[in-house]
Amino acid sequence: MTSEPVKPTVNAGKLWAGGGATAAIAALIAIAGILLGRGIFDVDVLAPKGKGAWGDASTGWYALGAALAALVATGVAHVLILTTPRPMRFFGWVVGLATVVGMLAPFVTDAARAEQFYTAGLNMILGIAIGSLVAGTARTATRLVRTGGQPSPRPYPQQYR
Repeated sequence: MTSEPVKPTVNAGKLWAGGGATAAIAALIAIAGILLGRGIFDVDVLAPKGKGAWGDASTGWYALGAALAALVATGVAHVLILTTPRPMRFFGWVVGLATVVGMLAPFVTDAARAEQFYTAGLNMILGIAIGSLVAGTARTATRLVRTGGQPSPRPYPQQYR
Protein backbone atom coordinates (compact mmCIF):
# COMPACT_ATOMS: atom_id res chain seq x y z
CA MET A 1 0.00 0.00 0.00
CA THR A 2 1.52 3.33 -1.07
CA SER A 3 0.97 6.58 0.68
CA GLU A 4 -0.09 9.44 -1.56
CA PRO A 5 1.32 12.87 -0.75
CA VAL A 6 -1.08 15.21 1.00
CA LYS A 7 -1.45 18.97 1.04
CA PRO A 8 -3.39 21.15 3.46
CA THR A 9 -6.55 22.88 2.33
CA VAL A 10 -8.22 25.60 4.35
CA ASN A 11 -11.90 26.32 4.68
CA ALA A 12 -11.28 30.07 4.49
CA GLY A 13 -14.85 30.97 5.45
CA LYS A 14 -14.65 28.97 8.65
CA LEU A 15 -11.16 30.26 9.46
CA TRP A 16 -12.03 33.92 8.96
CA ALA A 17 -15.39 33.61 10.73
CA GLY A 18 -13.48 32.28 13.72
CA GLY A 19 -10.98 35.11 13.30
CA GLY A 20 -13.81 37.64 13.32
CA ALA A 21 -15.29 36.11 16.45
CA THR A 22 -11.85 36.17 18.04
CA ALA A 23 -11.52 39.85 17.14
CA ALA A 24 -14.82 40.61 18.89
CA ILE A 25 -13.74 38.65 21.97
CA ALA A 26 -10.34 40.38 22.04
CA ALA A 27 -12.00 43.81 21.88
CA LEU A 28 -14.33 42.87 24.74
CA ILE A 29 -11.41 41.55 26.82
CA ALA A 30 -9.59 44.85 26.27
CA ILE A 31 -12.64 46.90 27.32
CA ALA A 32 -13.31 44.71 30.35
CA GLY A 33 -9.64 44.89 31.35
CA ILE A 34 -9.59 48.67 31.09
CA LEU A 35 -12.81 49.01 33.08
CA LEU A 36 -11.47 46.65 35.74
CA GLY A 37 -8.16 48.47 35.97
CA ARG A 38 -9.55 51.99 36.04
CA GLY A 39 -12.80 51.34 37.85
CA ILE A 40 -11.81 48.85 40.54
CA PHE A 41 -8.02 48.93 40.92
CA ASP A 42 -7.63 52.68 40.16
CA VAL A 43 -4.82 51.90 37.70
CA ASP A 44 -4.49 53.79 34.44
CA VAL A 45 -4.30 51.66 31.32
CA LEU A 46 -2.99 53.61 28.33
CA ALA A 47 -4.94 56.81 28.90
CA PRO A 48 -5.36 58.95 32.00
CA LYS A 49 -8.46 58.29 34.04
CA GLY A 50 -9.55 61.94 33.87
CA LYS A 51 -12.69 61.17 31.91
CA GLY A 52 -13.94 58.41 34.21
CA ALA A 53 -13.58 54.66 34.05
CA TRP A 54 -14.06 54.70 30.28
CA GLY A 55 -11.14 57.08 29.82
CA ASP A 56 -10.97 58.84 26.49
CA ALA A 57 -10.74 57.64 22.91
CA SER A 58 -7.72 55.48 23.83
CA THR A 59 -10.07 52.87 25.28
CA GLY A 60 -11.63 52.46 21.86
CA TRP A 61 -8.23 52.44 20.18
CA TYR A 62 -6.96 49.77 22.56
CA ALA A 63 -10.00 47.59 21.84
CA LEU A 64 -9.61 48.21 18.10
CA GLY A 65 -5.93 47.28 18.35
CA ALA A 66 -6.81 44.03 20.10
CA ALA A 67 -9.37 43.21 17.39
CA LEU A 68 -6.87 44.01 14.65
CA ALA A 69 -4.26 41.81 16.36
CA ALA A 70 -6.74 38.92 16.20
CA LEU A 71 -7.33 39.49 12.49
CA VAL A 72 -3.58 39.69 11.82
CA ALA A 73 -3.12 36.44 13.76
CA THR A 74 -5.80 34.83 11.57
CA GLY A 75 -3.97 35.98 8.44
CA VAL A 76 -0.66 34.66 9.77
CA ALA A 77 -2.25 31.29 10.55
CA HIS A 78 -3.80 31.13 7.07
CA VAL A 79 -0.47 31.85 5.34
CA LEU A 80 1.45 29.44 7.56
CA ILE A 81 -1.02 26.59 6.93
CA LEU A 82 -0.63 27.03 3.19
CA THR A 83 3.15 27.50 3.10
CA THR A 84 5.00 25.83 5.97
CA PRO A 85 5.49 22.40 7.46
CA ARG A 86 4.04 22.12 10.98
CA PRO A 87 2.25 25.47 10.67
CA MET A 88 0.70 25.49 14.13
CA ARG A 89 4.11 25.12 15.76
CA PHE A 90 5.31 28.21 13.89
CA PHE A 91 2.06 29.97 14.72
CA GLY A 92 2.59 29.26 18.41
CA TRP A 93 6.04 30.81 18.25
CA VAL A 94 4.80 33.89 16.39
CA VAL A 95 1.94 34.49 18.82
CA GLY A 96 4.10 33.71 21.85
CA LEU A 97 6.82 36.15 20.84
CA ALA A 98 4.30 38.82 19.86
CA THR A 99 2.71 38.40 23.30
CA VAL A 100 6.09 38.82 24.99
CA VAL A 101 6.68 42.03 22.99
CA GLY A 102 3.23 43.28 24.04
CA MET A 103 4.04 42.49 27.65
CA LEU A 104 7.40 44.28 27.54
CA ALA A 105 6.13 47.38 25.71
CA PRO A 106 4.61 49.08 28.80
CA PHE A 107 7.99 48.96 30.54
CA VAL A 108 9.59 51.35 28.04
CA THR A 109 7.17 54.11 29.12
CA ASP A 110 7.45 56.50 32.03
CA ALA A 111 4.22 55.19 33.58
CA ALA A 112 4.05 54.08 37.19
CA ARG A 113 5.07 50.47 37.92
CA ALA A 114 1.50 49.46 38.80
CA GLU A 115 0.28 50.73 35.43
CA GLN A 116 3.12 48.97 33.61
CA PHE A 117 2.45 45.63 35.30
CA TYR A 118 -1.32 45.86 34.88
CA THR A 119 -1.03 46.70 31.17
CA ALA A 120 1.52 43.90 30.68
CA GLY A 121 -0.90 41.47 32.36
CA LEU A 122 -3.77 42.63 30.17
CA ASN A 123 -1.60 42.20 27.08
CA MET A 124 -0.68 38.70 28.24
CA ILE A 125 -4.35 37.74 28.62
CA LEU A 126 -5.09 39.15 25.16
CA GLY A 127 -2.19 37.20 23.63
CA ILE A 128 -3.28 33.94 25.23
CA ALA A 129 -6.89 34.43 24.16
CA ILE A 130 -6.04 35.38 20.58
CA GLY A 131 -3.47 32.61 20.19
CA SER A 132 -5.64 29.84 21.59
CA LEU A 133 -8.83 30.86 19.78
CA VAL A 134 -7.20 31.37 16.37
CA ALA A 135 -5.18 28.14 16.72
CA GLY A 136 -8.32 26.17 17.57
CA THR A 137 -10.21 27.68 14.65
CA ALA A 138 -7.30 27.01 12.28
CA ARG A 139 -7.18 23.36 13.31
CA THR A 140 -10.88 22.86 12.65
CA ALA A 141 -10.74 24.77 9.35
CA THR A 142 -7.84 22.73 7.94
CA ARG A 143 -8.09 19.41 6.15
CA LEU A 144 -5.50 17.45 4.25
CA VAL A 145 -6.25 16.40 0.71
CA ARG A 146 -4.36 13.69 -1.13
CA THR A 147 -2.79 14.96 -4.31
CA GLY A 148 -5.26 12.75 -6.21
CA GLY A 149 -8.09 14.89 -4.79
CA GLN A 150 -9.33 12.47 -2.12
CA PRO A 151 -9.54 13.71 1.47
CA SER A 152 -7.12 12.19 3.94
CA PRO A 153 -8.73 9.75 6.40
CA ARG A 154 -7.28 11.72 9.32
CA PRO A 155 -8.37 15.36 9.31
CA TYR A 156 -5.21 16.85 10.79
CA PRO A 157 -2.20 14.52 11.12
CA GLN A 158 0.63 15.15 13.56
CA GLN A 159 3.07 16.48 10.95
CA TYR A 160 0.85 19.50 10.28
CA ARG A 161 0.37 20.52 13.91
